[in-house]
Amino acid sequence: MRDRYDYLIVGAGLSGLVLAERLGSLGRSCLVVERRNHIGGNCHDRKDRNGLFYHVYGPHYFRTNSELVRAYLSRFTKWQDAKYRVNVFTRGTYWSFPVNLGTFRQFSRNPAATEDDFKAYLARSAVPIAAPANSKEAILASVGSELYELFYKGYTEKQWGRPAEALDASVCRRIPIHTGLDERYFRDEFQALPRQGYDPMFQAILEASGADLRLETDHRDVVRLVRHRHLIYSGPLDEYFDCRFGPLPYRTARYALEEIGEAGVPAGGFVQPVLQVNYPGPEAFTRTVELKHVTGQVSRSSNLVREFPAEYRPCESDPNYPIPGPESDSLAARYRELAEREPGVTFIGRLAQYRYLNMDQVVGAALHTFEKLRDAAT
Repeated sequence: MRDRYDYLIVGAGLSGLVLAERLGSLGRSCLVVERRNHIGGNCHDRKDRNGLFYHVYGPHYFRTNSELVRAYLSRFTKWQDAKYRVNVFTRGTYWSFPVNLGTFRQFSRNPAATEDDFKAYLARSAVPIAAPANSKEAILASVGSELYELFYKGYTEKQWGRPAEALDASVCRRIPIHTGLDERYFRDEFQALPRQGYDPMFQAILEASGADLRLETDHRDVVRLVRHRHLIYSGPLDEYFDCRFGPLPYRTARYALEEIGEAGVPAGGFVQPVLQVNYPGPEAFTRTVELKHVTGQVSRSSNLVREFPAEYRPCESDPNYPIPGPESDSLAARYRELAEREPGVTFIGRLAQYRYLNMDQVVGAALHTFEKLRDAAT
């Protein structure tokens, strides 16, 4: 580590690594500081004892409609096409999800139900709410109370630690509803995973950047010791300002890996019917993921990762999900005002912007930020 860099980058996730690579391509010197013991942030993946991939911090399903983002990442990885399918397990049944005509056929116990039948049911069931004020109202306005109670109510309360009526409408609006037989969870044009896993892709980006890296290091321990022209910060927004206005609310989770030997795997090679199964019932976990469904790996073994949501406690857990709502939005706005006035610092990423962002949005934002930094330096 040198005593002077052009850029000090806090966080070795997607934002930090992409900016390090882009700035490095201009010959700029970068130091990337990461307080975890690995790069890649929450997208970090590994192989279990049987050589099967799993996502350490819960599922990260890459998809995008941006050719710019796809082309950029394709410089560092080849891809494994993926079809992300999700079921909900409740009342002793695996239900097709997100809600679609297949779900309605199960629900109505009518395998011959048509799309028109489903549309008629939604028209009868939807609660007339012109401008939903929260997530509960958003779902009631779309599918009505029966499907809300079956699929959304319990899951939302477990996932976010508060009822749907306490969450911004955007939280549940992200879940699509299809009146046809389309069972895909996402409709993005490109849906795939890095063929060799996320970690090799991140390693390739870091190597191309030429940046220095310090793991298991708090940026506050080096920011005053290492001279730099500009700071790029992708950590929690409130922490940067020492929680001056109080902590921003986040939700976190614990992830439990279960490695399953061939004796525990059915003849078909999979433990559960699809990639992800959601559990809206009394189970302590919200979902299980069997990544082998989409990695292309062939093995008589498998693994499951269970996700147990929990309250976020600073210094005890990692902040995963910003919690959208009136109080948090107001508090975040106050911190963003401070960030806009902070000289020589760029705030970027889900935590630093306190926004729920998909992976492709993070990469796209990093590429756009690079252009602004480049233009400002010329």
